[in-house]
Amino acid sequence: MADRVVIFDLDGTLVDTAPDLMRATNHVLAAHRRRPISLDEVRVFVGHGARALITRGFAATGGLPENFDVEPSYHEFVSFYSRHICEGSTVFPGLLPLLDRLKAEGIRLGVCTNKLEGLSVQLLAALDMTHYFGSVIGPDTLGISKPDPRPFREAVTRLGFDDPEAVMVGDSETDILTARAAGVPVLGVPFGYTPQPVASYNPDRMIAHYDEGYDALMALFVKE
Repeated sequence: MADRVVIFDLDGTLVDTAPDLMRATNHVLAAHRRRPISLDEVRVFVGHGARALITRGFAATGGLPENFDVEPSYHEFVSFYSRHICEGSTVFPGLLPLLDRLKAEGIRLGVCTNKLEGLSVQLLAALDMTHYFGSVIGPDTLGISKPDPRPFREAVTRLGFDDPEAVMVGDSETDILTARAAGVPVLGVPFGYTPQPVASYNPDRMIAHYDEGYDALMALFVKE
């Protein structure tokens, strides 16, 4: 069997982080006397990093302030979020048995996300998931964000195989575009964060639950 790796997105793919992302966003918005945003809004706004989430939060609650500079709010968001990173976040059902099976079969696992690398590592540690992943790549790791394929490729490279078969797993258009740019198949999950159903972006396969994940991934690896 060829060497194989699976690279996962994080928010909305491995972990339902929306409750904690909502609290951090609302903390920032409250300082500007804006209304809180809802979980449904957060699930649409997430996907392009914290700055985009904050900017979308302001836009949805009265528009961007005059001469808007996202950086002060971004730093406050990161500070608050890092202190409350795993108060409401939960692993999606069926994921851990899938990761256990993949790891037992020698398939190496990584994370490629638009969440900061340090926050990603912190979250995985809080959920006792660090041992599953041999690489964690965020937008600050290389200074490049998805859907550029270079973060994905770096996540693969750090797993230590020479030219392995690779599959991407994600919940959004960004993940589909990343996989396409990297020239690898992509498995879509429908329980994440996206303004349109992830199936509308034409992943190579879809699952409804991680109980279906193993068979779907095996079907995406190149047949020998």
